[in-house]
Amino acid sequence: MLVVQVAAAVAGAAVVLTTLASLTYAIIEGPNEGWSAPEIVGGFALAAVALGGLLWWEPRRAEPLIELRFFRSASFSGATLIAVCGFAAFGGFLFLNTVYLQEVRGFTALRAGLYTLPIAAPIALLSPLAGRLVASRGPRLPLMLAGCGLMASVVPLIGLTNDSSTARLLIAYVLFGVGFSMLNAPVTNAAVSGMPAARAGSAAAIASTSRQTGSALGIAVIGSAVTSGLAGTLQTSFAAASHVGWWIIMGCGMVVFIVGVATTGRWAERTAERLNLVEQTV
Repeated sequence: MLVVQVAAAVAGAAVVLTTLASLTYAIIEGPNEGWSAPEIVGGFALAAVALGGLLWWEPRRAEPLIELRFFRSASFSGATLIAVCGFAAFGGFLFLNTVYLQEVRGFTALRAGLYTLPIAAPIALLSPLAGRLVASRGPRLPLMLAGCGLMASVVPLIGLTNDSSTARLLIAYVLFGVGFSMLNAPVTNAAVSGMPAARAGSAAAIASTSRQTGSALGIAVIGSAVTSGLAGTLQTSFAAASHVGWWIIMGCGMVVFIVGVATTGRWAERTAERLNLVEQTV
């Protein structure tokens, strides 16, 4: 019996890996190979088939790798989507700025890292405040602040040029750091709130996995979109091509704000309560 359970768990993990790997490969290589190339179409098709197999297989297992019924809770579903979009914005923001600072502006890795310290500093200083806000006010306010911060940080970068001022960059970095500092605590809180105590660990694990998935997909999608717009070398055309990437990041911030508001109210609490009742009868 144990061997069967282990084999089922390994199979589930392999299907998840296949889904993410094939999807990421197709997104990254699409601009180079052409979106209609057989390997790209095959990558998307394999991801769709693997995802369909996962959705069919997991509910039939006694101990599934992913508890799909968790997604009946609006709070949990919202937290998962917010984690994916928030960390997609984070991965994409760091990726675009790293390429811009080193390839376009010609900075060394050390100097580029020092320039981006204003992203890290607010995250380190303000993340505890986000936890206190969640404890006193619930997850809605921090999620709204996170969405606003992510969107505001992109405004100075939408018209980025090869010689944009340092002040303009630093303002964007500080705003992004402030917004992102408000994200983690409410995501974890929303993911586990309303879940039975025995399921809280699984819910938090799925939320954590969503963060990593978001980072990978954010870099893949934004990198692919920017690559498609390159009209020359990185040094001459990256700044202009990056504009679409900043708009995508703004869209991610908008999703964080809207979903954060929509899935932290009384309706979301009722869906979590219904899930609790279902879990108690299982």
